Amino acid sequence: MSHNEFELDPYVPESIQKLRADRRQALALSRRGFIKVSGIAGGGLVLGIGFGPGAREARAQQTADVFEANPFVQIRPDNTVVIFSKNPEVGQGVKTSMPMIVAEELDADWNQVVVEQADIDASRYGSQVAGGSTSIPSNWNALRQAGATARAMLVAAAAEQLDVAATELSTDAGYVVHASSNRRIAYGDLAERAATMPVPAADSLTLKNRSDYKLLGRRITGVDNVKIVTGEPLFGIDQQLPGMLYATFVKAQTIGARPASANLDAIKALPGIHDAFIVEGRGNPIEFGPNAAALLPGIAIVANSTWNAFKAKDALEVVWDDSDAASDSWADAVAAAERLAAEQGDPLSDKGNVDAAFASARATPEGLYTYQFASHADLEPQNCTAWFKTDAVAGDSIELWAPTQTPQAAVAAVAELLDLPAERVTLHQLRGGGGFGRRLANDSVCEVAAISKQVGAPVKAQWMREDDMTFDYYRPGGFHSFKAAIDNEGKLAAWQDHFITFGRNGRPITSANLSPQEFPVNALANARLTQTLLPTGIPSGPWRAPGSNALAFAIQCFLHECSVAAGRDHLEFLLEQFEGIAAQSSGAGGGQFGGFGRGINPERAAAVTRLAAEEAGWGSDMPAGRGLGLAFHYSHAGHFAEVAEVSVDQNRRLTVHK
Repeated sequence: MSHNEFELDPYVPESIQKLRADRRQALALSRRGFIKVSGIAGGGLVLGIGFGPGAREARAQQTADVFEANPFVQIRPDNTVVIFSKNPEVGQGVKTSMPMIVAEELDADWNQVVVEQADIDASRYGSQVAGGSTSIPSNWNALRQAGATARAMLVAAAAEQLDVAATELSTDAGYVVHASSNRRIAYGDLAERAATMPVPAADSLTLKNRSDYKLLGRRITGVDNVKIVTGEPLFGIDQQLPGMLYATFVKAQTIGARPASANLDAIKALPGIHDAFIVEGRGNPIEFGPNAAALLPGIAIVANSTWNAFKAKDALEVVWDDSDAASDSWADAVAAAERLAAEQGDPLSDKGNVDAAFASARATPEGLYTYQFASHADLEPQNCTAWFKTDAVAGDSIELWAPTQTPQAAVAAVAELLDLPAERVTLHQLRGGGGFGRRLANDSVCEVAAISKQVGAPVKAQWMREDDMTFDYYRPGGFHSFKAAIDNEGKLAAWQDHFITFGRNGRPITSANLSPQEFPVNALANARLTQTLLPTGIPSGPWRAPGSNALAFAIQCFLHECSVAAGRDHLEFLLEQFEGIAAQSSGAGGGQFGGFGRGINPERAAAVTRLAAEEAGWGSDMPAGRGLGLAFHYSHAGHFAEVAEVSVDQNRRLTVHK
């Protein structure tokens, strides 16, 4: 599967395709446009990296003795290296790992590195998003080149200062070293001169070999860890502003209902209440989309404290108009799936002769697998702070402090919602207490933007845990009616999956889709996938490892049923499927969010599966009543294998021991 084919895959949600398309454009780097450097007399090294056709020249300024470098690197005269992390940090570690990549190629001393969250600015940073498990692979080469360019210019400056050839110099932990004369010059002492050096062409850079890494591969603590455990304010929930008000936004428990009336006068009379008012909904808030300026209808309560807002919420009495509300029932969905399981749905893919394989099979195991809707359950419930400002001369503007996974999309959504030019929307990226895909959506950002405009003051909107669970974009539930054919040699001869999922307007809802090449379809000559859509009004969205988090469970469990039906060792049976991938498709394709133009690598899949089995002692004697389960899954360009040591008692209760 080529890079472009993946980006246009109809089974990838449109919102994720848009984010990936933005990232692809941002990474279309020209050699000339990649690195821009300028300097200041008497100052340090200033590096600026342009990430796309709209990238502007690096800007530099001097404040005291601090020399700013935009957008990634700042080298100060005291040898401090400031590296700006461009993508949102929601617990996945990129605020540490992305600067580490720059620091590795720069040969910086990590003890002298200070990491700061970058501004939200597409013209300097390209796409800034935490989604799809793509921050490192998408930015790997660009960040390495950023560090290597800075290192090359520092070496050139040292060569000029020492009057030696650059080839005689090396770098080590923040110094340029001339080994033959035992001279060392600190980066901070070279910064001003380095800023005057010619910018090396990207193809002239020498990047490190993996064997030469000094930082990458080491166990490095997260750059925010000390602040987190000592309670320093880092998260959206910690945000404070002078004169700030606090809001809660009350929505109907039934999806799609609207407030018809409420006891607003009584709420306004309660202690600490600043205002209470109905917010009209707009857009289609149940359709997932980071850029969507969508807003559920509800009632905003604004107070002088979060506690008073929540207490007033308890006293709120609302008459809801549920004439257009959803009426989904999980019990009804289960009954429908059980009724449909034996039928065939609409075709997704059909290759070979599945019916013939079943007709000649030695065994035909079947199974109906079910998984339910699931909430993201972030540790930090949704929140955002907004300050709408009215200026008769300069024009209206809004400032946002948000723990979002899609800050640029949040700016676009708020600009549309409030009818403001995008340049009048400023967003400060805050650390998020978990994301898992939930913070790809910007509904909480839109809510507080609308509330702040109404009250004309800085407002922090804070969701309660109950709000977070009730008004999520859920991981969709689903059903797989599997049937397989085991031939006379005990091999998997055919695979059939009737996927019963949820949809609207003839398409699966977000993250309720199945790739036609999902493993093991790409390993078999005979395979059939069909699909039936159950109607739903439930909002859905990507949930950590979208698609894979549900598909891996269902597919791998049924594959193990197949190996049992075949009377085969499951490790041997699973490895046989990887051989089939190579035979069928030369490793192309291979599942949900394959990514980056790569599919399952059969050799890598086999190696990781063998290693997991070996480490778990596969095939060795087990205590009475215990057994090992083995599974493999390919997700987001990664190959994963897992072994569980499990026992089942006489009441069929499971215990996972390891």
